[in-house]
Amino acid sequence: MERVAENLNRALHEAFAADPDLFLLGEDVADPYGGAFKITKGLSSGYPDRVLSTPISEQSLVGVANGLALSGGRAIVEIMFGDFATLAFDQIVNFAAKSVAMYGRRVEVPVIVRCPTGGGRGYGPTHSQSLQKHFIGVPHLSVYEISPFHDSTALLARLLADGEPAVLFEDKVLYTQPMHEPGTDGPFVADFPFGAGGPARLRASDGDDAADCVIIVPGGVARRALAAAGTLFAEHEITCEVIVPTRLYPFDVEPLLPALAGAEVVCLVEDCAAGGTWGTEVAARVYDRLWGQLRRPVVLCSAEAEVIPTAAHLEQTVLPQASDIHRAIWEALHA
Repeated sequence: MERVAENLNRALHEAFAADPDLFLLGEDVADPYGGAFKITKGLSSGYPDRVLSTPISEQSLVGVANGLALSGGRAIVEIMFGDFATLAFDQIVNFAAKSVAMYGRRVEVPVIVRCPTGGGRGYGPTHSQSLQKHFIGVPHLSVYEISPFHDSTALLARLLADGEPAVLFEDKVLYTQPMHEPGTDGPFVADFPFGAGGPARLRASDGDDAADCVIIVPGGVARRALAAAGTLFAEHEITCEVIVPTRLYPFDVEPLLPALAGAEVVCLVEDCAAGGTWGTEVAARVYDRLWGQLRRPVVLCSAEAEVIPTAAHLEQTVLPQASDIHRAIWEALHA
């Protein structure tokens, strides 16, 4: 069974085979190291002139990628740990995103900044953050996150074809997990009723009956949400539908409205520290479209507004666990 890291590695190989103008830059991305998480393994051996290990300077390597894109190429950047994307914030927000529209005509800037993100590995405060919220709301900058329910080949092709810069978050705990296949996530089966490339929907039944709860959650947290959904059904017969998007911003809430309007509870789950997050952005859009139809306030289940500890037992108190999601939905239903 293919794991998420293998799926992403295969997607990169296919992207390079298809596009002679594609480059990849990052620290230690060349063989034999193949990147800190081996996502770029084999690429430099196949494409030595287009896969380049760089000095430790995130701002510089994103700047070079921007130059390649403005010169007619396409570029993928690997930030070794997504936490260090802050060092390239100026090149991403003030240069790449603005270059699309500030020259009097649309200019394509096909750059993907890949950011291994999230906790669960004990890397501590400076290597475990989920910084998605800091890139939400920037004009002409898209924010994506990989998931075990979406093939990365189609995702990368879509991002490069869009012609606008994108930040792609990759939850590190996913790398060793299997891609979804029927039977690998308990009774939950994924389908794509919102179109190719749209959010995956995970349900435990084939029926179209409205679920008691709709959980909207990025890929890195999705299996914690599924665990909570499974327990809620087993213990209380509360049915949950889990929606997993890859595109976090801009986020199209329109296709989801029928399911959200029919649910007793809408719950948003994320690993970002509470306050000004992706979840609050989506909740605001849900309120705007469904005010008067929602049966309860949207439930936000974010990480605590704290730095992430190194010790596993302390880290679990900061990041939302399946038990936290279970409790939040249960309490909302009985408020």
